[in-house]
Amino acid sequence: MTRALSTPPVIPHGSLGGSPQPERGTPGGLEIRPWEDGDAPDFLAAYRDDEIRRWHTRRPSTETQVHGWFAACRRDWQREKGAHWAVARGGGSVLGRIALRGFDFDDGVADVAYWVVPGARGTGVASGALTVLTTWALREIGFHRLELDHSTRNAASCGVVTKCGYLLEGTKRSAAVHDGGRHDMHLHARVRDEGPVRSVMEGSLAGRTA
Repeated sequence: MTRALSTPPVIPHGSLGGSPQPERGTPGGLEIRPWEDGDAPDFLAAYRDDEIRRWHTRRPSTETQVHGWFAACRRDWQREKGAHWAVARGGGSVLGRIALRGFDFDDGVADVAYWVVPGARGTGVASGALTVLTTWALREIGFHRLELDHSTRNAASCGVVTKCGYLLEGTKRSAAVHDGGRHDMHLHARVRDEGPVRSVMEGSLAGRTA
């Protein structure tokens, strides 16, 4: 059943799913692109890392499962439910993942998720990818608000989102289950009219569209 609205949707329905999912680049040489079947070994290896497993309880155990995830990612884009990207450098192996999920076109809201492989941590991969994604979603697509939550015990993630201008709005008590039990979650958000995402990343819009 279609929900009757007294106001028009912030983003017109049908404005994304019929177009190819975009690719973007950053001034630091990162490539942000849709997942490809050839990425399956890198994707599976990432979920064997203890830190990624610590914060992500939904994880694949075989390459067959990974291919199923990639197919679901493509369907999410087509159905305008979300978008999922690999983060690489210069066409090389995967350095991380970033996603925009739970598209709500009526209110203009979505949530962000990401991870970075061990060898790329502390090199600006997460903040670079998040900045580009935020700029694309708020400025190009027209989302009004992006949300990101993480365990209150995940100080590294808190540092990344704060660096990218996502304000800490509060704590969601006992809101998520991790392998070690229930965790409180910090809720961060970025709102479109708060100004430029990061002036140092203005060149990030020079990426290409697939």
